[in-house]
Amino acid sequence: MVWLSKDKLIEALMKENSELKQLLYSLNTSIEQLNQTITELNEKLNKNSKNSSKPPSSDGLKKPVTKSLRQKSGKKPGGQQGHDGANLATTADPDEVKKHLPDSCKDCPNISKCIDKLACVTEKRHVIDAVVTVHVTEHQKFTFTECPFHEGQTLQGKFPSDISATVQYGRNLNALVVALNTVGMVSVNRTHEILGSVFSIPLSTGTISSMVKKCAQNIKNTVDTIRQKVIDSAVGHFDETGTRVEGSTIWVHNSSTEKYTYLTVHKNRGVEGMKDNGVLNKFHGIAVHDCWPSYWKYDITHAVCCAHLLRELTGIEENYAEQIWAIKFKELLLEMKRAKEKAVQAEKSELSYYHLHKFDIKYDSILQEAFEMNPLPVITEKKRGRKKKGKILALITRLSEYKESVCLFSKNFVVPFDNNLAERDIRMVKVKTKVSGCFRTKNGADDFLKIMSYVGTAKKLGINSYVAIRNAIAGNSDFIFD
Repeated sequence: MVWLSKDKLIEALMKENSELKQLLYSLNTSIEQLNQTITELNEKLNKNSKNSSKPPSSDGLKKPVTKSLRQKSGKKPGGQQGHDGANLATTADPDEVKKHLPDSCKDCPNISKCIDKLACVTEKRHVIDAVVTVHVTEHQKFTFTECPFHEGQTLQGKFPSDISATVQYGRNLNALVVALNTVGMVSVNRTHEILGSVFSIPLSTGTISSMVKKCAQNIKNTVDTIRQKVIDSAVGHFDETGTRVEGSTIWVHNSSTEKYTYLTVHKNRGVEGMKDNGVLNKFHGIAVHDCWPSYWKYDITHAVCCAHLLRELTGIEENYAEQIWAIKFKELLLEMKRAKEKAVQAEKSELSYYHLHKFDIKYDSILQEAFEMNPLPVITEKKRGRKKKGKILALITRLSEYKESVCLFSKNFVVPFDNNLAERDIRMVKVKTKVSGCFRTKNGADDFLKIMSYVGTAKKLGINSYVAIRNAIAGNSDFIFD
């Protein structure tokens, strides 16, 4: 046994104590990191379209059940008084009439006399059905070798300018093909299968692709006009979403208004993609968006989508029960929304000073509480770059930094509360991706988005999609502006 002197024993114990402290600190740090990782993973697991920016398509079969943000209107469910409705209407001029007689009268020799004199129709029922037929028009060009009024000349008829081949498909079939592949989101192969079965026409997949491409070429100038009209608008809605082209993720950029829809696709989600879209770099109105950082690169008036904020706040409320400020901020946004709606109903153009001042004080008070609960991270080590804030503090900082843009909807009544218009315009990209899969080529994606820009604008202007496509095939796409 080795005996240590008192001084050496104290020195050994102090060294052991220091090592144990370092070990304890290391273990506590690891526990904190693991707890943070568990919290982040639980938050990620609990994310859905109702409490984050994830699209509804990502929810799968397990749809989230959350409390609706909508307030009760007091109205009964169903169609309201004065609603036109949509139903099958009877017709006074049917194409075919079938008479149904009593069983005992079917073989009676006097049935014709009885029908004329003794019987009456007590009830009518109509069956509306579609009869699919193929209509073939033959165009014949005549040649006259002799004419008494044009001696020595051979006279020939001319085919219409749109009749360019020995056998070709007509405008109605062209429009149906394009409508199925774009508006209907049906893939080229399934379009080929469906039309081949219904019409018994050998419509190849290559022909279908050519029809879509030609339609996109016909509307190029019209789509350019749509882009310019969005640029010139007072309020614009902007959003972006991912899709797949040639096995890679690329981004669809949307710029739209109440009347116009403009869509493009680019490999970059940020400024490069927005620049390629060609609207924001020339836009001078109010841009409504979901606060994606790239939008703030543009020196214009910004308005933040408050529906996105509500979803983020809901996520914090569901995953962090101690973050009471998130509930208060949700209530504040909804209170501001209700106040604006009441003012609009009263035909006012702005909120009173009382309301604006009250909301301003509440806004700052809630954020102060939020910062107290989530202080800025303390820099303990000298590392390059900014200290990671975390999602909660990042949201609080964003709400503080962009306060004017968040509250703009309550101060300027032309600014909407949310960016739902842009989300609706871009949602069909997700539908197309889910139904038909990825785009095979970038050119195919460009053609699809040109047509959807044109059709989306036509629908906003009250024009039927099929009618709009048929006019585009005929070279008359500008009619939507008439």
